Amino acid sequence: MKIPKLQDLILFENDDVIVVNKPPFISSLDEREGGEINMLRLAKNYWDDAQICHRLDKETSGALIIAKTPEAYRYVSIQFEKRQVKKVYHAVIEGTHVFEDLQIDLPILNSGKGNVTISRQEGKRAETHFQSIKYFKHYTLVDCRPVTGRMHQIRIHLATQRASIAGDEMYKGKPVFLSEIKPGYRIGKDQEELPIMKRFALHAYEVSFKTNENTPITVHAPYPKDFETLLKLLDKFDS
Repeated sequence: MKIPKLQDLILFENDDVIVVNKPPFISSLDEREGGEINMLRLAKNYWDDAQICHRLDKETSGALIIAKTPEAYRYVSIQFEKRQVKKVYHAVIEGTHVFEDLQIDLPILNSGKGNVTISRQEGKRAETHFQSIKYFKHYTLVDCRPVTGRMHQIRIHLATQRASIAGDEMYKGKPVFLSEIKPGYRIGKDQEELPIMKRFALHAYEVSFKTNENTPITVHAPYPKDFETLLKLLDKFDS
């Protein structure tokens, strides 16, 4: 994988913050000791005092806020704590689901090592709103708006609706293969077919927040190539 330069990912920048379009397969922060590249390191190469204001899962692409000063970091962090940051994600889910402002309010328990479960007894409150945007024969493009920011929140909330994100194998989502949607598609006998997307289909599409009292900022992150390709192929062969 080619290591991107932060300046090539910037969607918005002012004196306080940078908003980038995070590529998939790059962690937000250091996950382990070792040489693996992550968004924090890329940001610090660009701006010494850079701090990441929130996390996206490694496979998730999209809008990520980076503070340039300790003051900006505190200001944005407080908005996250008070749930004043508006986040919009787009996901491709399995099945045709008509979600019309569906609200899921199911508590999530983080049991460590990247495992989360729904637990009404021990979980922390988690709320997400879902709205279907576009229907295909076997999939749906959905707008997801988390109110809280629990780990894997959108992924597990969708899984509770039997609407796992395509490719999200941790939550029973299966990858999308062209042979499943394109009539008459044949693969060579010695070839192994790869999924259209090599990750789960979740993208942080938009983020709205403030860097001071007066100036709301809304940044929209275009789909990365793999997400766009999946939607184009679904449009062509599964609509």
